[in-house]
Amino acid sequence: MLTPVLAGLGLGFSLIVAIGAQNLFVLRQGLRREHVLAVALICALSDVILIALGVSGVGLALQAVPWLVGVVRWVGAAFLLVYAGMAARRAIRPSGQGLIASSDIPASGRPSGSGVATRTRLAPVLLTCLALTWLNPHVYLDTVFLLGSIANSHGDTRWAFAAGAMLASIVWFFALAYGARYLGRWLATPRAWRILDGVIAVVMVAIALNLALGA
Repeated sequence: MLTPVLAGLGLGFSLIVAIGAQNLFVLRQGLRREHVLAVALICALSDVILIALGVSGVGLALQAVPWLVGVVRWVGAAFLLVYAGMAARRAIRPSGQGLIASSDIPASGRPSGSGVATRTRLAPVLLTCLALTWLNPHVYLDTVFLLGSIANSHGDTRWAFAAGAMLASIVWFFALAYGARYLGRWLATPRAWRILDGVIAVVMVAIALNLALGA
């Protein structure tokens, strides 16, 4: 039973550990220390649900309606372009955003002190996280179709394989979200955040173009 779990764990990490829209968003929230637990939970639980759908055979059923993936592809590309524009605007016209140090976070959980960015409300963060997760067609291709197909090739041990892949997602998102704070000393200045947002904008545009051209 351990072998399919390890196989699922390895494949799960190989698919998820890559620079993408979702990972960059999780990294940014971890650096800002804003709603980190909620973001990590949404990403991890979304992957768990998608993997379960793939293993249960939904991936095979979706292959019968390829136009649905095409719709998600175009909607996802449009959303990524909008998000890229927001990141580019932050890079060009920064609003005083800096890394929120632990000493700047009082017991209430709200940042204080001069030069610290205003804390973003929870609802917009959650909606953005959900959009970056569920409007990304690569999520369906990798998680539902690919992982689901490989898991079903394991026969009776397919759910053990799926458990390994689910564990990989959970470990990765929580490690990325909570480990990002250790990059703080390199991203403690407004200039560093402008560079980060510039990189995010470029990556988002590249992914959006890739989706559009692939459609």
